Amino acid sequence: MPVQPDDVLYTAVATAENGRDGRVATDDGRLDVVVNPPRELGGSGDGTNPEQLFAAGFSACFQSALGVVARREKADVSGSTVTARVGLGKAEDGGFGLRVELTASIPGLDREAALQLVKKAHQVCPYSRATEGNIEVVLEVV
Repeated sequence: MPVQPDDVLYTAVATAENGRDGRVATDDGRLDVVVNPPRELGGSGDGTNPEQLFAAGFSACFQSALGVVARREKADVSGSTVTARVGLGKAEDGGFGLRVELTASIPGLDREAALQLVKKAHQVCPYSRATEGNIEVVLEVV
């Protein structure tokens, strides 16, 4: 279910210049980065790229969702990490698409308990909810 305008708690604003080979900055100046296509896509690789920025946002958001779920379940996830791998590739329709792998490491829990928390976090995380049905997201626990 979409968020209604009156229910928005925070809005991030970023502006891109020259797309994948330019610059992206937020309106508050906290993020201002050069973006370039990676070498694998024929670019210079000198800057960051949209997939890295998406991976950073998704992993941070998912880590927070994991914490929310852990508090509800009275589970200890201290020392945990979440790594997002965002792949860009050709889609079946001839365009391009994304694929995401989220890998969680939760040292204090056995693998099955950790996997259950990760699955619950996937239901809570706004990035997970936004990608549902659009992007394949693979969940892993190490």
